[in-house]
Amino acid sequence: MAKKKKRTDSETKKLKKKEKIDKEDEEPKEIPTISIAVPGSIIDNTQSFELATRLAGQIARAATIFRINEVVIFDNKSNPAEDSDVFTPTNSEEESGAAFLIRILQYLETPQYLRKALFPKHNSLRFVGLLPPLDAPHHLRKHEWGPYREGVTVNERNSNPVGTLVDVGLSKHVVVDQILEPGRRITVAMGANRNLDADLLRQVASSSKPREEGMYWGYQVRYAHNLSSVFKDSTYKGGYDYIIGTSEHGQIINSSELKIPPFRHLLIAFGGLAGLEESIEEDGKLKGKNAPDIFNSYLNTCPHQGSRTIRTEEAIFISLQYFQEPINRALHG
Repeated sequence: MAKKKKRTDSETKKLKKKEKIDKEDEEPKEIPTISIAVPGSIIDNTQSFELATRLAGQIARAATIFRINEVVIFDNKSNPAEDSDVFTPTNSEEESGAAFLIRILQYLETPQYLRKALFPKHNSLRFVGLLPPLDAPHHLRKHEWGPYREGVTVNERNSNPVGTLVDVGLSKHVVVDQILEPGRRITVAMGANRNLDADLLRQVASSSKPREEGMYWGYQVRYAHNLSSVFKDSTYKGGYDYIIGTSEHGQIINSSELKIPPFRHLLIAFGGLAGLEESIEEDGKLKGKNAPDIFNSYLNTCPHQGSRTIRTEEAIFISLQYFQEPINRALHG
């Protein structure tokens, strides 16, 4: 019987290295995220329903253009004991500025072919047809094929008893490999087979899977009853590890000189008509604190402004462009 050949130190190191790489591949990658926080009160200052809708559309466009992963809409409530941290859509014709803004943002982020199934008619949506589309990567057209598509489960029987029919915006529904309740939005891994007539089960993918593969896949929307809840109630594990506030009273630093440390979850907060200072003052948990005590950086992203006021929707575009270079340096070293 032949003797088993002993591994050399070099072979052992190579094997350990391969095992380490394989283990890393199995573990889900944590992708850095960028969030913005916007006060719902900006809607209350608009002169008409149509202008309010257009303002919401500008915020949605900015979030999409600059690849924002999460939009947090917050109120300025000092006593939120009776209020829920979760926004629940209702059929009420009258709703707060925050609820209105959340509804429009969620509607615009949803691919067009899913909106009818996921959004019942509502007074707040009556002017959305005037808004330009976001044209985000997950808003695929009927003739386009992608590795993933957003879909909604439908209440129809299919020939495969172990699957569920899903409308993914193509000429025919596809079947996924799980039994799911109707009316649920899911991400579907489409695979390479484009034959919709084949009895092929598609896979349900995690909503984060496209992002893990480097795609921008829209933004999530979250409600917070005040500014402190924006930070405290983060849905990300460990919360935000770097928080930036924007204000005309903030520090002036050139974008090329701004240093943002490597981050997992970055948050950029914007104020309303009276700025973030008012949100801090009206928040019982932050009262008495100064902005530099709350934020890691407190910055003026548009110094020497010609107008006495910069509207929040304008500040978002200006600031997100200002932060592009520092964020890229932080992410890519």
